[in-house]
Amino acid sequence: MKRILVVDDEKLIREGIQEALSEEGYTVFAAANGNEAIKALQVFIPDVIITDIIMPEADGIEVLMNAKKLQPKPRIIAISGGGRISANDHLATARKLGADYILTKPFSIETLLEAIESQ
Repeated sequence: MKRILVVDDEKLIREGIQEALSEEGYTVFAAANGNEAIKALQVFIPDVIITDIIMPEADGIEVLMNAKKLQPKPRIIAISGGGRISANDHLATARKLGADYILTKPFSIETLLEAIESQ
């Protein structure tokens, strides 16, 4: 089963995703911000990273850039609800920088599972 890193500064979203994916049988590690995620990537090499884009300390773009240096490279699912600019703008940037899949918040767990399993 796939190993997944979930990165989101919103506790309810992070824990909700972690719980739902754990119930599906995935091994899930969660980080509350980009710095935690980057540190986690030194010891936990996931198959998939689900990262919010707008976060304090280090954002999802920094997580994405660090993840792309890993061998093997994990698939990246970028998520965003927006901020000062629309979520679509943030997600378009993530896509240009290598995100494999993008999702606008809110999204269903079914949609997220499809993104995890898509190739």
